[in-house]
Amino acid sequence: MVVVSYFLGSIPAGFLAGKARGIDVRCQGSGNIGATNVFRVLGRNAGIAVLAADAFKGFAAARWAPVLALHFFPAAGSGTGGLKLAAGAASILGHNFPCWLKFKGGKGIATSGGVVLAWAPAACLTALGLWIVVFVVSRYVSLASLAAALILPFAVWYWNRSGPMTVVMTALSLLAIYKHKENVRRLLNGTESRFVRNRS
Repeated sequence: MVVVSYFLGSIPAGFLAGKARGIDVRCQGSGNIGATNVFRVLGRNAGIAVLAADAFKGFAAARWAPVLALHFFPAAGSGTGGLKLAAGAASILGHNFPCWLKFKGGKGIATSGGVVLAWAPAACLTALGLWIVVFVVSRYVSLASLAAALILPFAVWYWNRSGPMTVVMTALSLLAIYKHKENVRRLLNGTESRFVRNRS
């Protein structure tokens, strides 16, 4: 189920959305296959579709991998709690490092959001609320994503009081921050691009 979750996460929705229009999003805009770059390159509708698809990958892995495991292996019992964490993490790694694209994928924010929605809905809403506030004030998607990544481990601990979940979430948040290293550099240099919506 963990391997299946990785391959589910590795489905490159943004790349496929671009290919459907004859565009390689890796060669346009920021060059990222995530929803933000798809918004810029392909427009609002494609961006929303990719955002939903990326989030669904994470949610499906974290929510349904344990259910399927119990269906096929009823004796697993409470052991599926660890599977929920492993499957969710695997889907994020699949998105960030897809084998189909030479392990060069997205930054994992939407997929992480889907995973946390399955793990800890209240923590997900807390991070989403902060993301919205930071984005509305700054118009920087990257800054909003970094703020959400920073607060997630604390939100997971506050709402769920789960040590293992908090540890895994901390590791995934650090990965998300690392994937934004170029954005951090541009933010510090004042060269990061603010979000401009393509209405097509």
